[in-house]
Amino acid sequence: MPSKFKPALAGKKSKIKIKKGDQVIVIAGKSKDKKGRVLRVIADKGRVLVEGVQMIKKHVKPNPQKNIAGGILEQEATIHISNVMLLDSDGNKTRVGYQTEGGKKTRIARTNGVTIAEKKAVAASKK
Repeated sequence: MPSKFKPALAGKKSKIKIKKGDQVIVIAGKSKDKKGRVLRVIADKGRVLVEGVQMIKKHVKPNPQKNIAGGILEQEATIHISNVMLLDSDGNKTRVGYQTEGGKKTRIARTNGVTIAEKKAVAASKK
């Protein structure tokens, strides 16, 4: 008897080209043309959580032990990764390409060929 609790994409593995912290634009769905930063990538389900996109209302019970007031909260829901596109340094939609330099693989924007800044590199440059 097959189990009904299987991973979403069992046996099917695709390359996720969007990473946490990337600026993306929604290209399909009810939040079309909204821009935001990727908060979380769920690779096994092929979904991403984008800041300020796909807002839903969640009803929360009050819990005095955890200091939760309760009520109706608005929060982001996940969106399928095929419905978002990466934004390049100019703010245009782009596909992701890869380049190897000295044995190191880096992501580049296909529209202008500029290297997409990694989250660690951005954090290090701010210090």
